[in-house]
Amino acid sequence: MTAREDNANRRAAAQHAVAEHLRLTAAGRTDEWVQLFAPDAVLEFPFAPAGMPRRVTGRDALFAHMSHFPETFDVEFGDMVFHETVDPSLVIAEFRSTGTARPTGKPYEQTCVSVVRTDDDALITHYLDYWNPLVAIEALTPHEAPSDLDHSVTFGG
Repeated sequence: MTAREDNANRRAAAQHAVAEHLRLTAAGRTDEWVQLFAPDAVLEFPFAPAGMPRRVTGRDALFAHMSHFPETFDVEFGDMVFHETVDPSLVIAEFRSTGTARPTGKPYEQTCVSVVRTDDDALITHYLDYWNPLVAIEALTPHEAPSDLDHSVTFGG
């Protein structure tokens, strides 16, 4: 096998791992989902709101973190675009999430960008998840919530 073929195979396997991550997440199959990750994998949320972890490490912690997702959101992922990278084990994926927040029945739709690293076995070692937490907060906020809450943000002085 040539280096070019090896890179193509690694890239395809890494992209497949990301696609499977989304398929299993949407299906609520957390037991299978966590097996896509290396034992010491890291899942990071750079835009995590207060009260949510910014970093989750290891399969047990990943499983615990995602175990309630199926009862929280009913989602489908689509419009997947993989952006080419020099490193075949690095995946940059852009996709849409559409669905419903189960507790409120409110729509849940957003665009995500994920930067994912895989190992030689195409297991996810690092998943950097860029999503908008405000979309999730809005979807999970009951219709009866007070409307006078101040959600404003000041940037700068």
